[in-house]
Amino acid sequence: MKTKKVVVGALAAMLSLSVCSLAPVVAAGETVQISVGKVNAEAGKQFSVDVSLADIPSSGIQALDFAVSYDSKTLTIDSVEAGALINKGADSADLSASLSPLFESSINSKEGYVSLIWSTATDDASYWLKGDGVYCTIKGTVSSSAKEGAVSELKIVPIDRETYSGSGSANGEIGCGYESNGKPVKVATKVVNGSVTVGSPAVAVTLRGDANCDGGVDMSDIVLIMQALANPNKYGLNGSEKTHITSQGSANGDVDETVKGLTANDALKIQKWLLKSISEL
Repeated sequence: MKTKKVVVGALAAMLSLSVCSLAPVVAAGETVQISVGKVNAEAGKQFSVDVSLADIPSSGIQALDFAVSYDSKTLTIDSVEAGALINKGADSADLSASLSPLFESSINSKEGYVSLIWSTATDDASYWLKGDGVYCTIKGTVSSSAKEGAVSELKIVPIDRETYSGSGSANGEIGCGYESNGKPVKVATKVVNGSVTVGSPAVAVTLRGDANCDGGVDMSDIVLIMQALANPNKYGLNGSEKTHITSQGSANGDVDETVKGLTANDALKIQKWLLKSISEL
């Protein structure tokens, strides 16, 4: 484990501009985009968000290190999984992989950040990070006390560490790059931050007025809306009847734009449309 940590530290140091004697060449016109997705999750429920890379130069990336910060009062990070972009074959090409995985993650729940590192000592570029895709997936849980509508940002930041072991200098940059002819080449990064919004995700309307989701609009949709309003225990979103209204049906049936959510006015508007007294829902 110790040997691998030295390898990771050396790559990170070579890619850090704060180490003047090791200052790398900056790749002209190359910028890798690192982005975190935006998701919705209810209070007390789990969430999953992808961290993706795009615009990786054709040369590939040999080393990458950054962190994702989060509000530890709102979110708990449970696990981190390597994404499809990571070439699993690199483990067999890099002898140091037997000491420690090429992809490593560390969750600091106290300070609220996840450190993410991928590096390989192999100079065979076919094993480096290439193309666009998911770098890793972060999974966690929203606090049960989180307020509806609260937004917890997931920010991409440099890893909180020394530039290299024993340097005494704090790292202030995302490490991203590769070695070329024995010299470090640093690739610039652009970040797109993500978030977790507390609450159910909005449901897209598939067919206005189709409350029972049967692909058409007729009197049965009016009946279901009225049943859901009059007897929610049986026909509401969590009703006991098999034919209860669903989240999709509720979104479809909410045709009265003056009031958000299902009301008797939605049933009335659908009825008017069926009677052709209005031309559209």
